[in-house]
Amino acid sequence: MTRVNYTLDRIEQAWNVRRAFFPDQIEFVDPTATLAVSVTGNKCALKCAHCNGRYLQHMVTLNQALKSADNDKSSYLVSGGCDSNGKVPLMDSLEKLEELKKKGPLNLHTGLVEEGEARVLGSLAEVVSFDFPGDDQTIAAVYGLQVGIGQYLDTYRSLVRYTRVVPHICVGLNGGQIRGEEMVLDILRDEAVEAISIIVFRPTAGTVFSNCRPPSPEDVAFFIARARLMFPSTPLYLGCMRPGGRYREKLDLLAIRAGINKIVMPSLAAGVEAGRLEMQVIHSRGCCSL
Repeated sequence: MTRVNYTLDRIEQAWNVRRAFFPDQIEFVDPTATLAVSVTGNKCALKCAHCNGRYLQHMVTLNQALKSADNDKSSYLVSGGCDSNGKVPLMDSLEKLEELKKKGPLNLHTGLVEEGEARVLGSLAEVVSFDFPGDDQTIAAVYGLQVGIGQYLDTYRSLVRYTRVVPHICVGLNGGQIRGEEMVLDILRDEAVEAISIIVFRPTAGTVFSNCRPPSPEDVAFFIARARLMFPSTPLYLGCMRPGGRYREKLDLLAIRAGINKIVMPSLAAGVEAGRLEMQVIHSRGCCSL
């Protein structure tokens, strides 16, 4: 059996599992009601190989979010650059985060935290979006951190004790290579998991990985299908970070057939495919993890 046929066969298996555990409906998310906030402005100590702080430039500061009277925003994705230990310094802004929480629910990106910090942040968060890298080599190559995957698992377990957590797995994070992502699925199978958000490496100008290629849509779809078969009753999300254009069109089509439940900023082709499969489409405007 060729690689292509093997992938299609796995996707068909995943589609059958999805239909057995979920109704024939899919959620399309246009996250315009969620405001992206950075507690560090555009500063990041790590300057990761895939980002280099570029994505922070599109966020507002915490002070701007507090002063904003934009009634179109009903929730807040609060992130920021990491310090040299891989931690987003949310603890330095607790009073302001308490104020922001009064305006709408918070989705926090924490990075690595300790038990006491998880307890405090868990009391503030509606949900935590937790980036779960694949293996030690990826952590070193992308983040420049000399920590192991075990430390990320410890943080995940701490956070789960105090709030909802949606692990995020970036397929191809290490310069487009798929390395330890499947190991993350193996780890999570033994943990409490209420949903998994799958995102895809996107080459970004001004970064170390700017000239790298993303993994093929077929390989990403194969990963989604594997996640569906391993987590038959767990909602799977295709998050906002993934390449655009024809790549997105192809991936979105395959992702639907591979068992995805929710797609952020779907392509037009995704809507056509959902209609062809006679799926009910639900539309929402908040961050997918909320």
